Amino acid sequence: MGNFDKEAMKRLVRERKLKTTEDAENLVKELFGDIIKEMLETELEEELGYSKHDYRNKETDNSRNGYSKKTVNTSYGKIELSIPRDRKGEFEPIVVKKHQRSIASIEDQILSMYARGMTYRDIQAHLKDIYGSELSTESISRITDKIIPIVSEWRNRPLEEVYTIIYMDAIFFKVSENNQIRNKALYIAFGINLEGMKDVLGMWIAQSEGSKYWLGVLNELKNRGVKGVMFFSIDGLKGMEEAIEAVYPQAKIQRCVVHQIRYSMKFVSWKDKKKFAADLKSVYTADTREAAWNALMAFEEKWGEKYPFSIKSWKDNWESLTTYFEYPKEIRKLIYTTNPIESLNSQLRKVTKNRGVFPNDMALMKLAYLAINNITRKWTVRINEWDKILATLMIEFDWVKSYV
Repeated sequence: MGNFDKEAMKRLVRERKLKTTEDAENLVKELFGDIIKEMLETELEEELGYSKHDYRNKETDNSRNGYSKKTVNTSYGKIELSIPRDRKGEFEPIVVKKHQRSIASIEDQILSMYARGMTYRDIQAHLKDIYGSELSTESISRITDKIIPIVSEWRNRPLEEVYTIIYMDAIFFKVSENNQIRNKALYIAFGINLEGMKDVLGMWIAQSEGSKYWLGVLNELKNRGVKGVMFFSIDGLKGMEEAIEAVYPQAKIQRCVVHQIRYSMKFVSWKDKKKFAADLKSVYTADTREAAWNALMAFEEKWGEKYPFSIKSWKDNWESLTTYFEYPKEIRKLIYTTNPIESLNSQLRKVTKNRGVFPNDMALMKLAYLAINNITRKWTVRINEWDKILATLMIEFDWVKSYV
């Protein structure tokens, strides 16, 4: 790499008009295929004993005979290769053997299968069917353990100075601990930066909850470089609001309205659910906070005696449930619910659905990291109408201007 022509690389970036990481990955994929082709050409040259156009030094009655197309799996995805042929069919390439359909390393393939939710036994069976490899589940576990330092590095990587929104939510898994099966929460922080791009900022397996715990999590984000946050969109995490006010006092807090609706509905009998939900809608879809409060009072008058806990939870958390009313609709849509992170959680559930119980916290952390890495690789487009949204946010949050 030290002798790599950086000027040539710059010219290539300009000529190919590379703008995104996806563009770069496609170029690497293309170059990888060209390199493999050249390696195969070199192998055939050694086999025949003469270079492509050096017929004068030819000492064999065999010769080149064009190319055959072959699609193989690689660490960069599927690639179509041009495999050089000889007229007698005697050429046995080493780089890509005949009938070989994958040139990714076995370790990469194991990690890829693991990231897609396959269990150790599933991976073991797959490798035996495809390659005839007899790898033990212990060996497969040791291979997946090689990413532990990478997970640690990712969890401690520097972050950006400002995030417009940080969503925090939990997804629950069964984990073995001290010979007991426990339900453990994997908490994920998901942010949108000033460029309107999404990223997963961190994940934690909570041993307990409360303001002290969340104070530690938020201070961790601060120590990794996050100096300011405009909004936190959260579920009703115990102690989270107090911790936010201590670490990021300038941030606005929005409790997830969708979670609140679900909580309210769980007290309602089946026969009343449809009417109750229709009446409740007038509260959270109001145009202003004042109109929403008036709608809540009317709602309480109609349903309060029958379902007091449903209304009480709205009144107890009114300030943080109605922050979104202070902002225009394009911002309201972004902050009123933690649905963006729930979409991520939904994809995580698909990957982990075959796992009954994780043997320990690290096994859960490894799989979550690999799955998140696969998911976020596709996040190459910023939030729709971001320029308009950011312009509004800049007016609302003066302190951000020094970071733009």
